[in-house]
Amino acid sequence: MEKIQYAKHVEVRYHVDICVIGGGPAGVAAAVSAARSGAKVCLFEKEQCFGGAATAAKVPAFMRFSDGVNFLAGGIGREVFERLYGDIDYTTIEFSIPVEKLKEVYDDMVSESGVDFLFETTLLDVQESEGNVEYAILKGKEQIFAVSAKYYIDATGDGFLAVAAGADYEMGDAHGHMMPATLCSIWGDIDWSRAVVELGSDPDNRCLKKAFEDNVFTVKDPGLPGMWRFERHYGGGNIGHVFGVNGTDEKSITDGIVQARKRMKEYEYYYTHYLEGYENARLLLTGDVLGIRETRRIVCEYTAKIEDYHNHTVFEDEIGRYCYPIDVHSYAIGVKEEMEGIYQKGYEIGKSYGISYRSLIPKKLKNVLVAGRCVGAERAMMGSMRVMPCCFITGMAAGTSAAMASRENVSLRQVNAKELRKQLFAQGAFLPE
Repeated sequence: MEKIQYAKHVEVRYHVDICVIGGGPAGVAAAVSAARSGAKVCLFEKEQCFGGAATAAKVPAFMRFSDGVNFLAGGIGREVFERLYGDIDYTTIEFSIPVEKLKEVYDDMVSESGVDFLFETTLLDVQESEGNVEYAILKGKEQIFAVSAKYYIDATGDGFLAVAAGADYEMGDAHGHMMPATLCSIWGDIDWSRAVVELGSDPDNRCLKKAFEDNVFTVKDPGLPGMWRFERHYGGGNIGHVFGVNGTDEKSITDGIVQARKRMKEYEYYYTHYLEGYENARLLLTGDVLGIRETRRIVCEYTAKIEDYHNHTVFEDEIGRYCYPIDVHSYAIGVKEEMEGIYQKGYEIGKSYGISYRSLIPKKLKNVLVAGRCVGAERAMMGSMRVMPCCFITGMAAGTSAAMASRENVSLRQVNAKELRKQLFAQGAFLPE
């Protein structure tokens, strides 16, 4: 393989307290909470909107914010919820996402907090020394530039900043198999008065066997989370697994999204010919990017374990609690995952598990925190923690902690857990004694 050496002097464009990479729910929560805590913050997002899976990927619904009694994703998560939905019952299992309104909510919250942010900006690399990240190297629309910060928060979902700085990680199962991706979509002309909708179940599966017999599908995928109801005659589709996609590899992503777009015609035929209420349904658009369920999990000072889920573990350095069931999609058709059945069982009403601050601290790094889908967790636990309400929880904690460290001029490991919990509680975090 031919290699070249490439070197270039680049402008250090930002000198800040905290640099956040990634503008999904974790990155937005981290940046806003840090700025509101008095830190000078910059935030960079590779797409042209905040929100990640919910906006660019068109994932149609937020999973649960609540354990059925308590609002767990308090603080930033609750603010997003109330700006979107107002004062409604938050104990419902799922909430369909009004995409354009969510983009506006994120824009407003980040702007109002005073965060300096850019879209269309991608992390290229970091310069680090002995576990301390000195500069993040980014590329905007055309120019490459550097950022100097005291602390960095990796909210990329893939843990790319942490890995570039030398952090260890795990990816997929013991053999490297990862959950499939999905190309989500928005549909119109659905007759919701006749369509079958069951929260917490997958009723759109009911005619798949007949469609398989009729050779409707090139990939006979039995898993179909299905359609979420939007306002009027619209719906959001979580439709069609794309197996074998490595969300950290551009060739794999390219092959996956091209395949997914071709297969969407098959799902349109299925919905219009096999399911009542969808006879006139039309696919309006697909996500700008694939919805990626799983890539890297950074090795942190603490690894969230399946025992924490079952035992409703409480931590002294707890930064939040969550309760979504273990949701691990099979990496291939016909494969039964180890945790299969836990999702169907659900989680007890009013119960939750704790999240340790140490799960945000990469073992080998000194001035980096991780938030969102790449925190320290076993694969099964990430099946619960990967969803957006939990990303608000870990993001808000990362931003608040980094701001405290900056203000007190201490390392991230020296942040006082009791004081961190006090500040998170003041912001609305769910932290029972």
